[in-house]
Amino acid sequence: MRRWALLSLFVAGMICGLVSAVEAREPDAVIDIWPGLAPGETTKNTGEKLPRRENENPPATRVKNITRPQLFLYQPPAGKRNGSAVLIFPGGGYNYVVADKEGSETAQWLNSMGITAFVVHYRTKPGKTPPERANEKLPPYSERPLQDGQRALSLVRERAKEWGLKPDRIGVIGFSAGGQAAALVTSRFDKRAYPAQDATDQVSCRPDFSLLIYPWRLMDDKTGKLNEVFTVSKKTPPVFMAHAHDDHATPLSSILYYTALKNNGVGAELHIYETGGHGYGMRPVADSNVDSWTDRAADWLRLRKLAVPERD
Repeated sequence: MRRWALLSLFVAGMICGLVSAVEAREPDAVIDIWPGLAPGETTKNTGEKLPRRENENPPATRVKNITRPQLFLYQPPAGKRNGSAVLIFPGGGYNYVVADKEGSETAQWLNSMGITAFVVHYRTKPGKTPPERANEKLPPYSERPLQDGQRALSLVRERAKEWGLKPDRIGVIGFSAGGQAAALVTSRFDKRAYPAQDATDQVSCRPDFSLLIYPWRLMDDKTGKLNEVFTVSKKTPPVFMAHAHDDHATPLSSILYYTALKNNGVGAELHIYETGGHGYGMRPVADSNVDSWTDRAADWLRLRKLAVPERD
């Protein structure tokens, strides 16, 4: 009996993996974020895929050694685009980007609501750190993703007409380390993290809204307070946040960021689930309803007229 049970689980896993592979969608376009070499780089490497983990079903794709950051564009079907756009920052501890579980899968969810999506393959470590890094006191390895995020927002806003977007409805979503990068982009838009290069850098890099999903290390471990590099102010855009109580990347990060938003009169919504852990993206977690964050986020987007109304 046990043998048959194991065989059934194996077959079910194979089917799930095959279904996932069939449903995976290629991007509509891939766009370079920088016209030449990115700041401080000497190579233009779009990254290498790591071997897939045997214990993951369906597996996740992780891309490391990125020095040539790019945007992977996913558009809703023609006639169903509502003019909103979201730049997606996958997680990966800055070692790599989790391109599907926290990237293209999120893009397809956003597309279902009429939202155009751009998965940001930002630069990963190792890499050169700009000279100003020590003065800025940014979290380790976050400077280059911040640079890429600022540039990407300006680029998408500059080319909004080309993609049928409204330049005042461009937001970000980030997961884990990508959530930290998105939190930096959300709060640090008054000053570029790199010297301006061209006309694109004259276009605003402030997101119009932000979603931070289990953001990583927003808290200063020494003080127990929000890290001062997250310069939340009254000009910060509205933010949706979701975290799990049992996440090793403590939900206190989200609570502190939310508190700063509240104290500055910025619109915000925070959901903390008792269970769920970390790194689930949009996928279900056993004995948890943490994956329902997408329903709450969809409600939040629709209330702000950023997503198409739900069908009856």
